[in-house]
Order: sequence, then structure tokens, then C-alpha cells
Amino acid sequence: MTFANVPDSEFEQWQRLGFTHIWLMGVWATGARARQQAIDEPNLRSAYDWMIPGWSEKDVGGSPYSIADYSVPQAMGGDAGLKHFRARLNGLGMKLVLDFVPNHVGFDHPWVAQRPELFVQSATRIEGTFAQQTSSGTKWIANAKDPYFPPWSDVAQLDYRRAATRDAMKSLLLSVASRCDGVRCDMAMLLLNDVIARTWSHLPTVPDAPEGEFWTDAIPAVKRANPGFLFMAEVYWGLEGHLQSLGFDFTYDKSLYDDLIWRNHSWAQRRVLESPIEYVTHSVHFVENHDEPRVAEKLSPAENCAAALTILALPGMRMLHEGQLTGAKIKVPVQLSRRPVEEVNREVLDGYEAILFALEPTSVGKGRASILRPRAAWADNPTGLNFIVVQWQTKGPDFDLVVVNLAPHPSQCYVTLDIQELASHDWTMNDLIGGEMYVRSGNELNLDGLYLDAKAHATHVFHFSPAR
Repeated sequence: MTFANVPDSEFEQWQRLGFTHIWLMGVWATGARARQQAIDEPNLRSAYDWMIPGWSEKDVGGSPYSIADYSVPQAMGGDAGLKHFRARLNGLGMKLVLDFVPNHVGFDHPWVAQRPELFVQSATRIEGTFAQQTSSGTKWIANAKDPYFPPWSDVAQLDYRRAATRDAMKSLLLSVASRCDGVRCDMAMLLLNDVIARTWSHLPTVPDAPEGEFWTDAIPAVKRANPGFLFMAEVYWGLEGHLQSLGFDFTYDKSLYDDLIWRNHSWAQRRVLESPIEYVTHSVHFVENHDEPRVAEKLSPAENCAAALTILALPGMRMLHEGQLTGAKIKVPVQLSRRPVEEVNREVLDGYEAILFALEPTSVGKGRASILRPRAAWADNPTGLNFIVVQWQTKGPDFDLVVVNLAPHPSQCYVTLDIQELASHDWTMNDLIGGEMYVRSGNELNLDGLYLDAKAHATHVFHFSPAR
């Protein structure tokens, strides 16, 4: 299969489940050196042996983040195949997001040999560098890294303290942007000037380094050429808000992920309530990605679905990972081109489909969101701390309310609804997941709030409309 002949059923399934964007990892070409490293690395070989007994070298493609060229291999359909794939997505109202890896390139990238001046270098061999033959002799080029971990062994560190590097990468970003509708920028915070200074001060560069941030120049340039283009940042270390201020539309929300996976329910509630709504709205919410263990390996099916509805209820970008909906448990190294076959977990799949189908006709993700603060149902009842409650409304009077009880036991609370003229109607309250229907007095809702008594790991999507 190539990008040119993906079955219609795949596109129809994405559309049926309500996806608006498809992020493809591993589109860009990798090279022989990166692939050989992925074949030879002992820990990776052990992982391959466990996942796919009898694997062969043809099953290893190399890291998709060790890019040799921002072009699509012919075996995958080439650039023409990707263009066709994007057109099919766009024709169904969906958009294509691709990776942009700004911090580094793979050893096989032509710049490494032809333009070594674009990279962080050492005058002599030191730990964390590799020898590269160039037209001007042997150069010691730094392996890419972040300041908290050892270097990555298969990539070369670009030097953003050089204007020529920034110009080259901005041109490359513009080229990538012409072929998709958005980019996920890998480890985007590594390009910040203070992070660069902290990481690479032991390898100084030219004295006239650019003063501004790369992103404040590059993002507007891309958006001028491609109106509506989307920028998503993989970012950590509390720098998410800073990257939003530099122009990113969405930044990773790893803190909420940690709260949900580690079952810190009250912390999850506190985080979404106390974060500015603008910050939440520009965050990428997830409970699984390619870097983390599979959520089905960490949480029970009921917990999994409750965590999923939590991130799907919030304003912002809601990201689901390949295999997450079917309850896959094996975290596959990105270097491996083949996947182990796992049995579909029907409880997980049915739960996710029920959630996604319930959300599709509602105002969730489309209207104005209010994250509501639960109140104790009675004195000495702390279980209200386990709720996530998010209200959505497009045009009144109807509105939607997502309710999640993250706890492994029943929980109770009151919430004050943020609805004008709430007391003007009695309200029909339809649960789009469970199918139950209730009627509530508008006067009581206005005076006392809505009382919620939820079962363990309960997930509800309530649609409110005036009672007839």
C-alpha cells in the first residue's frame, strides 16, 4: 500500500469517528546510516525479538526523526502520492499534519557533508561528537541532544546561533508547509535561545548570533504564505505557555497526561480549573502517544475511557494515537516498520466509539467552553474532587455537558451551570452515551445547581434542551 492507494474505507472511518486532522509520522526519507544504527543497537534488537520473533532487517526503517530528506520515498508513493492523499483528506473536510524536526537532521542528510557550517561543531574530538568528512576536511559535528539527557546517536545538531542555519531551516519549513495543512514541531523548545545557550555554551559559535527567537520569524512567514496553517509544538519543562506566546497554535499538555495516567484525579481537576482558559484552548490533550506506554497497558478499560473523555471534553486539540481505540498494549519502537498483531479489545473499542459518536452531533469542540468547578454534595464528602465537568454551547438555548468521574468508586457533587436564562425553562437532559433521559427544573438548577451522582469511572455526555 502507498499514499496513492489507501482504501476509501480508511478515510470513511476517520470521518465517521469525527477526526478533523490526521498526523502522519514517518513520512520523510531516512537513510542507510540511520537504518543501520537502528538494526545494530542492542536494546532495540531485544525489543524487536520480543515483539516480532524472527524479524528481519527489512522490518527496520530507522528512526523517523533521523531525516535524510524532506521527501516521500517512492516505496510509499513519493511526493505525488502524498499530494493525492492530502487531496482526498481535504475533500472530506479533514486536514493533513506532518512532522517538522527543527533541532536536527539525520547523518544521511546532504547538509551534514556539504554544509557542515550549519551544525554545532567542536574543534577537536569530544564526547557527543562524530567525525564527518566534508569538502573542507574532517569536521567534528555534535550529536543532537536536549540538556537533560545523553545525545541522540543518529542525528546531527543544527546550530541556530548562526543566521545561515535559521535561513536554511525557514526555507525548509516553507517547503514542508506547502505540502500539508499543519506541522507537529518535534522538541520545539530546544530552539529557544536560552535553551541553546544552556545546552551548547561549551561549544561556542560565531559572535554575531541572531538575537530574536527563530519561531517569531518562521511562524508568521509560513502563515503569510499559507493562511490557516497549523503549528503544534512538542514541548515540556513548563515552556508551553511561552511557545504559545511565540505563535504556536497548540502545545503539548504533558502535565494533564501525567495526572491522568498516574491517577492523580484531584490534581487533574485542579489543573484544568486553574489553568487560564486561553492556555487550555491552545493545548494538545492526550493520554497516549508514540513516546509513552500504551494507555491500555496503564489503565483498565473503564479508566481508559474516562481519561479519554476527559481530554476529548476540553477545549483545544484532542489527540488520539494509532492503536489507542482498539486497546493495543505494545509500545512499538518508532524504528520498526512492522507491527505485532494484537487482538482488538472490544470493551475499549466499544467505549471509544460510544464516546466519539456521542460527541459528534454536540457543540463539544465547536462552541464556547466553560470548565465548571464541582462543589461538595454535602459536608465531609470529598468525592467531588474526582469530577471533570465541561459545558459547551454554540447557539442557545440548547447546551451540552460532559461529566467524567475519574475515581474507582461512586462520586457526588453539585455544579453551577453557566447558562443565561437557566431558570426560564425546565430542561430535558439526555445522556447521549447511556441513553437515559431526565427532566430538571430550571428554577432548581438556577438556585442549587445540578446534582451529579456518578458511578465509578462514569462517562456522560448530556444534551440539555428546553422541556416541551
